[in-house]
Amino acid sequence: MDIREQMCSGELYDANFNQELIEERTACKVKCQQYNTMPYERGDERRHIIENMVGKHAGTFTIEPPFWCDYGYNIILGENFYSNHNLVILDAAPVIFGRNVFVAPNCCFTTAGHPLDVEQRNKGLEYARPIKVGDNVWIGAGVTVLPGVTIGDNVTIGAGSVVNRDIPANTVAAGVPCRVIKEL
Repeated sequence: MDIREQMCSGELYDANFNQELIEERTACKVKCQQYNTMPYERGDERRHIIENMVGKHAGTFTIEPPFWCDYGYNIILGENFYSNHNLVILDAAPVIFGRNVFVAPNCCFTTAGHPLDVEQRNKGLEYARPIKVGDNVWIGAGVTVLPGVTIGDNVTIGAGSVVNRDIPANTVAAGVPCRVIKEL
């Protein structure tokens, strides 16, 4: 199993000292920096950068700069995805967004987690769990979605929430930790 497969499998892997992963993250950060500093009126050039950064996309999508991610290739965007400014996606494992997903400013989707064992953590080991966001989802400003979470279809996540568990379809959820507050 190569390091990418190990990273995406949910097993512990060397995130801090593996040269291949360091090089991939560096190359992605360079693309992010180019995207973020490109003059806004040069939309075609910015579009070219972001289309070549994300793993897959279905048709139209918009990510307002600044935008940061770790690898890019683990990001999958459904049709009509929109993110406002300051989106961070730490995509050591796949982050999959459905159709018609709208993300407010200052949101973070992080698939990476760290062991509770101090010795393992100090060796640079971490694990990654995929994040899945269904269709027709609204994510409010300042939301953080943690590793392994699935958000169902037709969900609204309230601003400032920390989503640390699955959220079922057809609900409104909010809080720290995020919980369902209303069924639709």
